[in-house]
Amino acid sequence: MPNRLAAEASPYLLQHAENPVDWYPWGEAALAKARAENKLIFLSIGYAACHWCHVMEHESFEDAEVAAALNRDFVAVKVDREERPDLDEIYMSATMLFTGGHGGWPMSVFLAPDLRPVYAGTYFPKDNAYGRPGFKTLLRLIHEKWRREGDALLADASRVVDAVKRIHTAGEAGGLPDKEHVAAAADAVYRAFDLTLGGIAAGANKFPQSLSMDLLLHAFDATGDARYRDAVEITLERIANGGIYDHLGGGLHRYATDPKWLVPHFEKMLYDQALVASIFIDAYRAATVPRRKRLFADRARGICDYVLRDLTSPQGAFYSSEDADSEGLEGKFYIWTRDEIRAVLGEPAARVFAAHYDVSEYGNWLHPGDAHVPAGPKNILQIVRSAEAGAKLDGVEPERIEASLAASRAKLLAVRGRRVRPGLDDKILTGWNGLMITALAKAAAVLQEPAYGEAGARAARFLLSEVRRDGRLLAGYGKGAARLTAYSTDYAFLIEGLTALYEWNGDPAFLQEAQALTDTLTAFYWDAPAGGFFFTASDHEKLLLRPKTAHDGAVPSANSTMAMQLQKLAVLLGRGDYKQKAEQILRVFADASLRSVFQQERLLCALDARQRGLDEIAVAGEPDDPRTQSLLAKVHAAYRPNKVVARTVPKSAEAAVRIPLLEGRTTVSGAPAAYVCRDYVCRRPVTDPGELFARSP
Repeated sequence: MPNRLAAEASPYLLQHAENPVDWYPWGEAALAKARAENKLIFLSIGYAACHWCHVMEHESFEDAEVAAALNRDFVAVKVDREERPDLDEIYMSATMLFTGGHGGWPMSVFLAPDLRPVYAGTYFPKDNAYGRPGFKTLLRLIHEKWRREGDALLADASRVVDAVKRIHTAGEAGGLPDKEHVAAAADAVYRAFDLTLGGIAAGANKFPQSLSMDLLLHAFDATGDARYRDAVEITLERIANGGIYDHLGGGLHRYATDPKWLVPHFEKMLYDQALVASIFIDAYRAATVPRRKRLFADRARGICDYVLRDLTSPQGAFYSSEDADSEGLEGKFYIWTRDEIRAVLGEPAARVFAAHYDVSEYGNWLHPGDAHVPAGPKNILQIVRSAEAGAKLDGVEPERIEASLAASRAKLLAVRGRRVRPGLDDKILTGWNGLMITALAKAAAVLQEPAYGEAGARAARFLLSEVRRDGRLLAGYGKGAARLTAYSTDYAFLIEGLTALYEWNGDPAFLQEAQALTDTLTAFYWDAPAGGFFFTASDHEKLLLRPKTAHDGAVPSANSTMAMQLQKLAVLLGRGDYKQKAEQILRVFADASLRSVFQQERLLCALDARQRGLDEIAVAGEPDDPRTQSLLAKVHAAYRPNKVVARTVPKSAEAAVRIPLLEGRTTVSGAPAAYVCRDYVCRRPVTDPGELFARSP
């Protein structure tokens, strides 16, 4: 019989709706039961695309013996971390304290009835193994400890709560660090990068460190030191050619499990598509080597195309993720044998494809017998030989090899499309959509692909109309309804996306909406006495604490994002109060940023913008005039990370907001003109795109 999760909208919760565990969703019913019966809460946090969440479900939560113990001795609560990042933020910090710094999902936390954590870990196998207790043993031990020594557990839990509060409580505002602070941080990040294989090795896994690469590109722009750009380009070239990128369908897998970027953890997350596409676009703008520019642009397009094809809802907003598993096996949807390639392509084309993408009879994925991956020779597609090298060996033109590879990719993608697809998490998260809108707007502006911007605009309009109630955002949308009060990250990421859309197409309505959301964010999330944005609203459900942080994780924090967006909106809207709030955020958090460089890269980028100032660029001219478009193309193509762009709109469009940067900026003798300014003081206007950045303002 279905349990209480059957009424939920989250695909992750619905995956557990027929477990024999008597799951509760997070809410007063579960918490009241724990208080009334003085039982520990077993809080299990995960997400729909999580491979090890599936493993623990199959091993433990579908097991009658485990379910009996949970139902008898605990109140079992299941949470989707993507719906409730507030709970995830708090209890992941506790988990890492219990485990000595190891976090991940599924997160398994035992809470006292008053929500203090008494023990936590991540994945537990059902039975004892490798000298460690299994989940069945753990349930028995924790229950006995609570029954016999509850006071001792609570005393320990109080110390954990105090430590978690210290982690999530910002210090007092101080002075702004100097430029050397950002330079030292960038240098620390640079030294951590693998300059041969790219990326930062953290244990056995390599993640696409888009935020770290963003900081390195800022440092390159500030100093002209090419080594920062080189570290980014080496990393992105490895990612672009490796198995972490889906060479048939586009899009990026979550991380690589080996140092050479071959074997991914196969899930695809929307936020990765957004952040990595964005850094590919920035690297494209900064690169000078034509081969790399082409590669980075191609991968940015491949990611955007994947999202528009496979992660877009009928309403135009974007789904959250695709699973790592299909048919119960990780990666089965994506891998190939040499025989399969030959059967689809025929031998001549298969030979060319196999040489390019590292396909062999023996496979390139040598996995040590894990039951959760397919058996037999497995090939993950990665590029090991360029088309030019293949052409030389075959004595043909590179264009022939490229054409053969393109035709083969299309055929294999069609065949792969008939396989059982990985599960789709079809909930629409406001914040992650905001990140993707930003990436699409950048792709439209830089790569001159208006369809991307139009897709981003459609998603934005859906969120503003359907995922907002009484002027306030909700956190997400699923099963036909919006739900849950938004978090500050939802506002910050959507504000960033709306601003990027305005900079792309000049529609002042997007700027007006960004202003409205910023004012709402300030009203409900701003810490008036100390500065900075809380993670949750002032009227949010009361939890153990109300976090306020600038720590970047898999996605940036609200404070680090708004530290930049408030600076940009201050210029565009003439809002001095926005500029003051950006400075307050930097004063609250910047002193700690050098101590935790790899958690505050986006904040450091905002600090760099504050120190060096923004390039304020106004483009005057009819939008449809090819000369205006040439000026805008030049503006967007240049890698100048600390810039803000204002542009005139069609005469038919009413000005929704006053844009001071455009006041007095007119065409020159009837020709469209661009103005580059600082603090609204502009150098002479230019009509020739080639002169636009000839010298600094």
